[in-house]
Amino acid sequence: MNTLRLPRIRPGALYVWRRNILVWRKLLIPAMLMNFGEPLLYLLGLGFGLGHFVGDMAGMPYLAFLASGIIASSAMTTASFEGMYSVFTRMVPQKTYEAILATPLDVDDIVAGEMLWCATKALFSGIAILVVAAVLGVAQGWQALWVVPVVFLVGLCFAGPAMIMSSLATTYDFFSYYFVLVVTPMFILCGVFYPVETLPEAVRGAVYLLPLTHAVHLTRGLVAGAELTQPVLHLAVLAGYALVSYVIAAMLVRRKLMV
Repeated sequence: MNTLRLPRIRPGALYVWRRNILVWRKLLIPAMLMNFGEPLLYLLGLGFGLGHFVGDMAGMPYLAFLASGIIASSAMTTASFEGMYSVFTRMVPQKTYEAILATPLDVDDIVAGEMLWCATKALFSGIAILVVAAVLGVAQGWQALWVVPVVFLVGLCFAGPAMIMSSLATTYDFFSYYFVLVVTPMFILCGVFYPVETLPEAVRGAVYLLPLTHAVHLTRGLVAGAELTQPVLHLAVLAGYALVSYVIAAMLVRRKLMV
């Protein structure tokens, strides 16, 4: 089989997505507790605690500033965890994909289905934080609902790179490199906790190349009512990351499973 051919997106991906959601339903209660509990701690501890000393930031209460950034960063983290730890588990120890390949589905269906599932889990997390933000009174009306499709796109954007890591990993410890060198720097530098404009100019230029920066710009504009500039550019960057990483992930996963 040619492992370098471009992947095909087929309806079979929905079967892989459905299989994952049926398994996830058995863990619904602890999953929902995590989705609501963690963001609530962030927003109460930092939004109210640190916000008491910070006051307003970028023309809005710090709680609103933080909540809109946490929505994007939580989507990144959720999709990354699912695309690495869960995908690697199904790929190697459980050998779930070998069983799936015994059906009419192929590797392209698996990769596309897994990316859809990673984005879906990111969406669950984002909606949970949006609900908490609305209860705390920091969501700007019904327009905040437009963040839902954006969060799904953010999930797709980070699902691809995570699956690339899964295809290259030999053990779970390998994922520490990605979290330390990629996820954590984006979480700290891409505008979740403070405006990117406060960074030194050289750092700021590099940060604008990172997908989380564009995700935060979109979520902050939709949820907190910040000025939303160049939304098409932000969406294009996220979609570009998702598409390119999907193609690379499909090739690498195909090579790993077919060797």
